[in-house]
Amino acid sequence: MKIRFCGAARTTTGSMHVLSVNGKSVLLECGLYQGKRKVAFERNRNLPFRPNTIDAVVLSHAHIDHSGNLPSLVRAGYRGPVYATPATIDLCDIMPRDSAYLQMRDVQHVNKKRKRQGKTLFEPLYVQEDVDKLMTLFVPIDYETSKEITYGLTVTPHDAGHILGSALIEILVRENGKAHRILFTGDLGRKGMPILRDPVVVHDTEILITESTYGNRVHPPKKDVSARLRNLVNDICSRKSKLVIPAFSVGRTQQLVYFLDELYNDNEIPEIPVYVDSPLSTRATAVHEKHAECYDKEALERLHSGASPFSFGRLTFITEAEKSKELNNRPGPMVIISASGMCEGGRILHHIKNNVRNSNNIILFVGYQAQSTLGRYLIEGRSPIRIFGDEYPVAARVEKINALSAHADRNELMGYFREMNTRIDHAFVVHGEMEQAQALAAELKSFGVPNVLIPEKGQEVAI
Repeated sequence: MKIRFCGAARTTTGSMHVLSVNGKSVLLECGLYQGKRKVAFERNRNLPFRPNTIDAVVLSHAHIDHSGNLPSLVRAGYRGPVYATPATIDLCDIMPRDSAYLQMRDVQHVNKKRKRQGKTLFEPLYVQEDVDKLMTLFVPIDYETSKEITYGLTVTPHDAGHILGSALIEILVRENGKAHRILFTGDLGRKGMPILRDPVVVHDTEILITESTYGNRVHPPKKDVSARLRNLVNDICSRKSKLVIPAFSVGRTQQLVYFLDELYNDNEIPEIPVYVDSPLSTRATAVHEKHAECYDKEALERLHSGASPFSFGRLTFITEAEKSKELNNRPGPMVIISASGMCEGGRILHHIKNNVRNSNNIILFVGYQAQSTLGRYLIEGRSPIRIFGDEYPVAARVEKINALSAHADRNELMGYFREMNTRIDHAFVVHGEMEQAQALAAELKSFGVPNVLIPEKGQEVAI
């Protein structure tokens, strides 16, 4: 058995790992690498393996850094099965499709200037037809259902509690008369977060492939979310300004709506307009409403009482581009939630461009920002920033709420591994920048795992 780590190795994006067993190869994830435009394009276009060498794909969840390069795989000729939970499949019908649309639109915008400058024009990684082909390849697997996907390799998805449909992938390998159990965490969620159930604890694991996004950090208490959000909303109300929140369309947007609804119902914030300005977020919310089987007890009780967990008061979902542009000229106070979460594309770029120079406005980050993304530059305090080739000085206040993260932190990760109550012989620490990965690796060694590795990109390990 061999594992080759092709992406999300010593970084947080582009999750992609190849497991080779009994002469067959299974791809775990096919995520989009996000970062500097030229580097990202080259890495995403040039897959580190030949598509015809892959026999099956297993997907843990629909976030773009885990699923977003599947259309490139299909464009390159892959026609095998892609296994995922039903909710993940429904989300993948909108997320890569939205990515294709944004790529086409952003490329057209940038190419206008490049054409005037006589520069080589950019092209999108993939188009809608590639997504159409991808959707025909999906094979659903329900939680707690085992399926042999190639000879000697059986997978079982367990609820990861990260986003709707997210799964920890348990892999049973039978090779040369021996059996091995692998647990691939994908992205591990957190206990007690709104809407979704807590992560399922998987036992009897020998080999662990774990994310480490927050491997060296501890999130603030979850109760801080409501207090911080309340204070920021009341601040923009007093200033009659705007609170702009870049948020992932799947998971984070729905959490924000949930928290804002609670604050409004508890009279903690006034009735102000809240806009979810993203066609993808609107469609993703509809998918959330379809998959109540993923809800936790509180969300189900709310649903059964007749109240939607994803709508309240003056909440407006915006899909039309013209309606989005109208927000630029409307006075505050207002809250604008828009994608993408790392500010690497989509309508959020226009909202930041139009609001970043006003010192009364606030830009609030509620999720992890990878290296070399616009979101990371803003959190680091860079000014000016570059959007669509033009520079903009940063006068708006930049804030962040880490307690809203859907990723388990260091203590939550280690708490989960302890609950597994099993001897882990090998641990591979992925999906984290080097500092975070090193911290989690040290914790795993202290925990008694004899073999812990932070693989380099492209490194192959035989077990």
